[in-house]
Amino acid sequence: METETEPYVRLASLRELHQVVAQLNTARSMADTLQTIADGAVAALGFELAAVNLVRPDGDLLVAAVAGSDKAEAAMAGRTGSRESWERRLSMGERWGELRFIPYTEGWVLDHDDVPQWHTTGPAPRYPDEWHPMDRLFAPMYASDGELLAVLEVDRPRNGRRPGPWGCEALQLYASQAAIAISNARLRGNMQRALIRLEREQQALRASEESFRQAFEYAPSGMAIAEVGGESHGRLIRVNDALCRLLGRPGSVLRRYSFADLVHPEDTGVLLRTSAEGGRAELRLARRDGSYVWVSLRNSVVADAADGPQVQLTHVEDIEERKRHELALAHRASHDSLTGLPNSAELRARLGGRICDTAPDRFGRTAAPAADRVTDAFEGLGTPPPRAYDHHEHVFAPDAPGGDGKGLAVLFCDLDGFKSINDRFGHVCGDAVLVEVARRLEQGVRDNDTVARLGGDEFVVLAEGLGPAEASDLAVRLRNGIIPPIRVEGRSVRVGASFGIGWAACGMTTEEVLESADQRMYIEKRSRSQGRRRAG
Repeated sequence: METETEPYVRLASLRELHQVVAQLNTARSMADTLQTIADGAVAALGFELAAVNLVRPDGDLLVAAVAGSDKAEAAMAGRTGSRESWERRLSMGERWGELRFIPYTEGWVLDHDDVPQWHTTGPAPRYPDEWHPMDRLFAPMYASDGELLAVLEVDRPRNGRRPGPWGCEALQLYASQAAIAISNARLRGNMQRALIRLEREQQALRASEESFRQAFEYAPSGMAIAEVGGESHGRLIRVNDALCRLLGRPGSVLRRYSFADLVHPEDTGVLLRTSAEGGRAELRLARRDGSYVWVSLRNSVVADAADGPQVQLTHVEDIEERKRHELALAHRASHDSLTGLPNSAELRARLGGRICDTAPDRFGRTAAPAADRVTDAFEGLGTPPPRAYDHHEHVFAPDAPGGDGKGLAVLFCDLDGFKSINDRFGHVCGDAVLVEVARRLEQGVRDNDTVARLGGDEFVVLAEGLGPAEASDLAVRLRNGIIPPIRVEGRSVRVGASFGIGWAACGMTTEEVLESADQRMYIEKRSRSQGRRRAG
């Protein structure tokens, strides 16, 4: 069962992974990119040693970057392993998705091939998933056309265990982004060389233009040239086939637009904040079918001819898959794996986002700097002073001064009779009941309300803009929605529910808000239990 701390650990890991992926895009040269890949694997993926084996033009693989061990770097860096030996390793490894794992029980046959390696001996594992010093784990990195670019080898997990599903997925995501970074480094190198030739060899302009044209037209990712300045500023004047395929539009149609015409409305500000020269942004562009695709835009301004007119060269990289992985990882970290509801961490984040840590006064105002306090003058008039320094919309309990009789209701729900279902029919049946209860709770609230699973058979509902009577009515409706029988594996089971209603208010902590609702829930549970005993 997932512990309460795991969502925080996963969110922290996701933030670290996001940071190192962002660093991949800042590396300038191929050497910087490869070393950044190795350093990032050690910094964010939980391994103590990482090596990047780059495919050379002749097909052999060169150890181009090592991180985590000076001794390993001295022994391996600059050495090569034959393509044949590497193909053998990748073919014999266990397939962990896109990863290849060779356990120490099989890897001994590779001890004497020509691939540079740094391994030490060690005792047999004490438990099934313990990492052995002779275990090998590889993450192949491929270009968009399937070409093998490099192989990332990692070793010595800090926790001493073989990576689980979360670790494998993070390593696969990182390897896919590293492959894009290597491809981009190749492309940047080609583009930079072409630009240098244009600057230094004016007499060979036509030859340099042909070289640039080929790099532009046959680039594996989208490329575009746009006008700079004038009435048609930003209009696309040249696009390559990769960009046409990405956006599902022919070049003749794309040349009627600018990126400002194609960007998602929510990303317009991101595009405008991106500087023309050296700017980079991640945003969504419209396809012909009306859908949107996530892309990474990188801009640079180049001279189009010897007399100096400038154009904007834009590199457009498809990052849809990476964004989908990021969203999936973020959703897993913030939502309950059984019911799909927001989990405890997400509930506290949403609740904490609505309340501040300072209680407002009767004018709905928090303390301001001494120079700005004109309270006495305004209180004498019975009118609230200006709120120039307080833009937070304070949350009040319905009956608090400054409130309007409505507030942010926190309904703490605990199921009655759930333990007996678990004990009698097993956890599979219990899990099915929790899923159905979650569904019924979501059906009983408004679209903008939050239903979260706090843990076990405890749920919390956040409903804004309710008065006490409305909150009580909501609790009754939700309880009545839970009571009907639930069909599980051919049998009919019932659970009840006890609700406690608390109110969020600025000046309270999230724990205080939840504890208040929890205490009222237990008061209701005890009173209902005593009522049943008296009735019996």
